[in-house]
Amino acid sequence: MRRRNLVWLILVSIFANSAWADSTINLTKGVTAISNEVYGLHMMVLYICIAIGIVVFGAMFWSIAFHRKSKGAKAADFHESTKVEILWTVIPVIILIAMAVPATSTLIAMEDNSNSDITILVTGSQWKWHYKYFNEDIEFYSVLSTPRAQYENQQGEGEAKGDNYLLEVDKSLVIPVNKKVRFLLTSDDVIHSWWVPAFAVKQDANPGFINEAWTKVDKPGIYRGQCAELCGKDHGFMPVVVEVKSEADYQAWLTEQHQLIADAAAAEKASLTATASMDELMQLGETTYTAHCAACHQPSGLGLPPAFPALKGSPITTTGSAAAHIDIVFNGKAGTGMQGYGKQLSLKEIAAVVTYERNAWGNNTGDTVQAADVQAATAGGETETTSTSSDEQATTPTAEVETEQASEEDLSKVYTLEELMTQGKQIYDTNCAACHQINGKGVPPAFPALDGGPIVTGDISKHIDMVVNGSKKNPAMAAFYPMLSKSQIAAVITYERNAWGNKTGDIVQPADVDAASAK
Repeated sequence: MRRRNLVWLILVSIFANSAWADSTINLTKGVTAISNEVYGLHMMVLYICIAIGIVVFGAMFWSIAFHRKSKGAKAADFHESTKVEILWTVIPVIILIAMAVPATSTLIAMEDNSNSDITILVTGSQWKWHYKYFNEDIEFYSVLSTPRAQYENQQGEGEAKGDNYLLEVDKSLVIPVNKKVRFLLTSDDVIHSWWVPAFAVKQDANPGFINEAWTKVDKPGIYRGQCAELCGKDHGFMPVVVEVKSEADYQAWLTEQHQLIADAAAAEKASLTATASMDELMQLGETTYTAHCAACHQPSGLGLPPAFPALKGSPITTTGSAAAHIDIVFNGKAGTGMQGYGKQLSLKEIAAVVTYERNAWGNNTGDTVQAADVQAATAGGETETTSTSSDEQATTPTAEVETEQASEEDLSKVYTLEELMTQGKQIYDTNCAACHQINGKGVPPAFPALDGGPIVTGDISKHIDMVVNGSKKNPAMAAFYPMLSKSQIAAVITYERNAWGNKTGDIVQPADVDAASAK
């Protein structure tokens, strides 16, 4: 009877575990070949552990039940056995090898980024994701779209939390089906982690470093994940949404995105000569502030001091100049949690949010900031704001902004090696180190090493051309002119040719860059 019960206990355990494999609390299978390999590996190890548990605990309970003292059992009197010692050493080693071989194979496959069809740069930022498609000139931010009222439990009737609560965004990452997509992951502030369970992809995004991952999805659909690293106060509001489309739908999406980019550029250009009313700016500014600023500075503008200072009654939003206010919104503030929004928002949106912050919560400066004012302030010009009363709106068009630099760069100036190395290191750390690493070792093959690399130890003109115009063979290498001046390009090239162990002794001057780039 007892033996029969023991058999039933073992069978129930096995079948219960089989049902558990398909339950919602178990590891999901995913939708990629790699994710299925990971699932299979997980289940194999789980079954091995269950089998070991059944054998060990079965032997233990059997011994307790049938060899107890009350039945007259007497413990054997013996010492160490060489055979037993060998057995309980060899058997675990065999089990570990049986688990290690498929695990190693899967890990190697997960790291194989070769022969990818598409490369996407994924950048974590508090608290959103930025996606950049190489070879397509498409990039955008993906931000949580769950209404703030929901996750602050302020929802009223008809505003119940949906099925994808906190896992929905304004713009999804879109990839095609049956194509190998390679992800390059980094961060522009703290450590994040890009995680999509259905792909079996979870990779850290570290500032100053590039990590890699890949996926190939066989089934169209929408797949969700989130940041899996505790990255700050809004860590829980940083979802990942990937939409996998058919090849035809993906090409249509690319065409749509290129058109949207063209339309946005045209709208940006038109906004430079237009004058928005105070009401229009305040309405757009409130929407923009709620989406991008309220998480830190609060809807009331009272902030969360000292990390996120109050904007209500703040010197920056009341007594300070509009130009200084625009600068901190556009460029951010180093050493703080205030990031720059120059690449995230249009000039009109920045103008609107600055206008809103200078007139909301009782600030009431009366200042209206236009898109042209933002361009002037961020290009080094002066901002002229229009002051309006509550019953009078500004109707005078903003003067056309002069975008040309006041003076041409002095290409005849000659710098010392020390001057170039000092400036070059600053420029390299800011613009190049995220890909090629602080130590110049790079992340091959996407970002080749510069320490001892042929481009930085070979022909100077080719080195200059690479920095000025980028690389056609490697789209990850962007063109840095006119992002950098010719003096700055001369400095960073000099630095790269003399930093680490290169020591070429080459000195590149602005005139050399001008001559090489003119060819």
